[in-house]
Amino acid sequence: MHDEMEFQTLEARPGAAQDPREDLGPLRDVPVELAVEIGRTRMTIGETLDLRPGSVVSLDRLAGEPVDLLVNGKRIARGEVVAIDEEFGLRLTEVVSAARRLTEAQAAAVPDAPPEALAEPEPAVVEPEPAALEE
Repeated sequence: MHDEMEFQTLEARPGAAQDPREDLGPLRDVPVELAVEIGRTRMTIGETLDLRPGSVVSLDRLAGEPVDLLVNGKRIARGEVVAIDEEFGLRLTEVVSAARRLTEAQAAAVPDAPPEALAEPEPAVVEPEPAALEE
């Protein structure tokens, strides 16, 4: 037997924080996985089985294009790969706003929610200050 549940829409408390990040204090210590994605491609299973050391896999991104920074599989920023001593790093050039990320997470968590139930997103990308890029 399949029972459907109905949830009431939550409304902001009077005096609640206007910045959505302020409500996330208890979650700040939760670990998440960060990954840098340089590109993707599609292959058949046969092509995948034929891969050997020295094989070159062509990706859908050009050399020099920004790469994506993913948190738990969702893009939160883009940047350029840099070498720091003998390790790779990522210098961020674009960051998806926190409000936009939270709105997208809410929409994914409640796919049937009416659009007016979700917060209004800020512009999708926040460009860094020129001085921040030179650091």
